[in-house]
Amino acid sequence: MIGATAIMTGCTPESQIKGLEFDPDDIAFLDELGDTIIPETDTPGAKAAGIGAFMVMMVKDTYDGDSQKSFVGGVNKIRKDFKSEKGKDFVGAPAEERLAYLNGMYDTYKSSDKKDNQVINMLRDLTVLGYFSSEIGATQALNYIEVPGRFDPCIPWSDSNKEYAV
Repeated sequence: MIGATAIMTGCTPESQIKGLEFDPDDIAFLDELGDTIIPETDTPGAKAAGIGAFMVMMVKDTYDGDSQKSFVGGVNKIRKDFKSEKGKDFVGAPAEERLAYLNGMYDTYKSSDKKDNQVINMLRDLTVLGYFSSEIGATQALNYIEVPGRFDPCIPWSDSNKEYAV
């Protein structure tokens, strides 16, 4: 289509941080944050789905400059505050401590000025979106039926069934 690039440029935010980069340690940290939100159970966790790289892609490509600053600042604050509070790095800490810390952040977010702790919502939303749209999430955590496939107008359902993948 002629002019497709002109139309698609409207999809990117106007103001973004120029040169925003994440190093491998940042991606590993985001993997751990995501894996704390969706840990490995009988299905692989968010880290196995490559959630850190997904978060980086979404923040760099779709967030505006203010949201990017909030995300980067919030992630750095988590890293710093966890270490000062617990005396150890988030990445090496037991899963129970990491989860308790993130749950505490979420409780604070719900009861205070939302702008101060909005990173917890960003992390949660990006983790859920990235995990359930990944191959692992769609095929192993959800009930995946390849499309096009056979049409069954009536299928048996019980509360123990998995949700269907999109």
